[in-house]
Amino acid sequence: MPENWCPFDPGSGRVPDHYDVYLYPNDFPAFSPTAPPFLPQPGLFAETGPRGACDVVLYSPVHALPPSKLSVENWRKVIDLWTKRTRQHTENPDIALVAVFENCGEAVGVTMPHPHGQIYALPFIPPIVQTELASARHYTDANSGECLFCRLLSEESKDGSRIVAANEDFVAFVPYAARFPAEISIYPRRHARTLLDLATHERSSLAAIVSIVRRKYDNLYGFMLPLMMSVRQAPLRLPDAPYHLYVQFLPLQRSAAKLKYLAAIETAYGAFLADTAPERMAETLRKCEPVSPG
Repeated sequence: MPENWCPFDPGSGRVPDHYDVYLYPNDFPAFSPTAPPFLPQPGLFAETGPRGACDVVLYSPVHALPPSKLSVENWRKVIDLWTKRTRQHTENPDIALVAVFENCGEAVGVTMPHPHGQIYALPFIPPIVQTELASARHYTDANSGECLFCRLLSEESKDGSRIVAANEDFVAFVPYAARFPAEISIYPRRHARTLLDLATHERSSLAAIVSIVRRKYDNLYGFMLPLMMSVRQAPLRLPDAPYHLYVQFLPLQRSAAKLKYLAAIETAYGAFLADTAPERMAETLRKCEPVSPG
């Protein structure tokens, strides 16, 4: 096999010779549609089955193209593919949540430079989403059914100091309690629970603001930031869950020369420390011109 062979490249024999975006079955899936079903067993050491699905989303046929160089139209195709796969998984009663995410950069552990993300169809609700749901339910019950996420966006919009970018349908901001110095969340202005709730024009708006954020990140320190991106959606089998769709970016760089390492206080205790106030980082990112998409 050639030294620089990549299964995601056209001509590899593993993908079409011509494509824009492409859904590629993960070669080493953690979850599979043929695995044992998810049937929680009682007891301290409960066992479950990993029935689900793992897919790779190829953003482009160009091997080493940074995601920041994708056009808005290309991002729209990626978002349409996220949406299509989410819709397909709603038809499978084994799937509890569709997790869309991306790992980018060697510091995150990525060994394949070809631009790609992933979609995991999970047979359970992950712990962090469970915690979000519990907080959202508590707030909703105490505030006459108001959505916690909608309230948070309203307060961020009124304050304005942590907003990085916005358009007609979405707002990107550095969270008040950001865990990473340049962390950004993108919220839809109207209440939407999953990608399936977005109208056609809203998917275009989301593509536009994702493009802006990615390009700002790569111009922040003059190189492609190592980061994690996740698209957070409501669980599929909880139609009344008070959840709100959002996109989260967790960049690992704390400065041009330093990474944000998760040491004992963060990892063991869950107390995240940042040496930059979110308002100051948001101001820096606002002023940071997006690099050209090429």
